[in-house]
Amino acid sequence: MMNAALRTLLCEKASGFGVELSGDQVDKFDKYGDLLLSWNEKMNLTAIRDPEGVVIRHFIDSLSLLSVMPLSGEEKVIDVGTGAGFPGIPLLIARPTIQLTLLDSLNKRLVFLQAVLDELALSAKTIHARAEEGGRQKGLRENFDLATARAVAALPVLCEYCLPFVKQGGHFVAMKGPDGGEEAKAAQHALLCLQGKLCRQVDFTLPDDSRRTLLVVKKTGHTPATYPRAGAKMAKNPL
Repeated sequence: MMNAALRTLLCEKASGFGVELSGDQVDKFDKYGDLLLSWNEKMNLTAIRDPEGVVIRHFIDSLSLLSVMPLSGEEKVIDVGTGAGFPGIPLLIARPTIQLTLLDSLNKRLVFLQAVLDELALSAKTIHARAEEGGRQKGLRENFDLATARAVAALPVLCEYCLPFVKQGGHFVAMKGPDGGEEAKAAQHALLCLQGKLCRQVDFTLPDDSRRTLLVVKKTGHTPATYPRAGAKMAKNPL
């Protein structure tokens, strides 16, 4: 999928995020891209259908998380509403020793993700569940050092989806577009209710001039047992 120029671009941008990719890791990204575009012809995984778009808007965008949360490789990480595996699988390629869980509500996506994991010889747990269901499950609730989500919902709702998974002292990183700062302001009440505190906001631009915002939330206490609520309640009455 990737020509020499795209491989170089991926390595250069990853290095800017503090990630030095080996040749083997770049090969894994290449195979991942091939599988994504191939499977996308049979099922709707991504609206991005060209190699350059995949590298910039999926791979580089996902790796940007490591600029604010470097990860030593020992962390337990959950990617909530992972979709086609972003940012979870790029994080796993870059930090293959993390304990990654990929959670999604559509089983057919998890079938694709398992095929990717098998092809790339990577290990991660896949869970078929809605986020609000998973956040109440023993073994998942307050069990992770890091939860992350990309383009899943508005931040007040996203906090209610994700913070229940995070242990006290852990972090949630929301990967947002150019309006991330405004969403952060709107999420202050949600953060207060869910025992989270916004501790960092980083704005940056991708190589195609798309603007992105990373919002880093620290879990300051235990999420009350009343959260997360049912998805319909969240949508109708966001915190």
